Amino acid sequence: ANLIESRDGETGEHVKRTSMYVDLLVRAAKDYGYHREILSDHYIELLKKAAPMHDVGKIAISDKILKKPAKLSSEEFESIKSHTTAGSRIISKVLSNIESTDYLQIATDVAMSHHEHWDGNGYPQGLKGEQIPLSARIMAIADVFDALTSKRCYKEAYEPQKALKMILEGECGSFNPLLLECLIELS
Repeated sequence: ANLIESRDGETGEHVKRTSMYVDLLVRAAKDYGYHREILSDHYIELLKKAAPMHDVGKIAISDKILKKPAKLSSEEFESIKSHTTAGSRIISKVLSNIESTDYLQIATDVAMSHHEHWDGNGYPQGLKGEQIPLSARIMAIADVFDALTSKRCYKEAYEPQKALKMILEGECGSFNPLLLECLIELS
């Protein structure tokens, strides 16, 4: 995951930051009493370990698209969107004989579904609400928050409070309302 992120100097720390945000958010969710049947200490550790794998599919995307300092064309955006399915496939193939099935499930869910939106308008499958794996719902918020608060080749960084406002007002897609309450508690 670090090798893939290091292809772009601006997002090289993205893996570490999103893992930290996932840890904070999942622990807040557990403290809030959200999904008690799922959020065991074991699950939380596996999710923290899997979080860096969310963008592993970007290895299949050309640098020309990843490092483009302007708006992507519709064809380029379709290419970027394919990192979700590519990542899920890569994790399944590469780690299937190395990691536990619990870890593999969380890692493939995070890679595949971290761009799904609560209202069903995300990608790649257009999952909605509880159809989206919990791990991916958590990862989605961490990923968007970091993307907003980090400088990228195509944008400047937003202040954390501005990023929070954008997320809460739905400017970046729709997210699980209970997880948004946890995010508010963390801010």
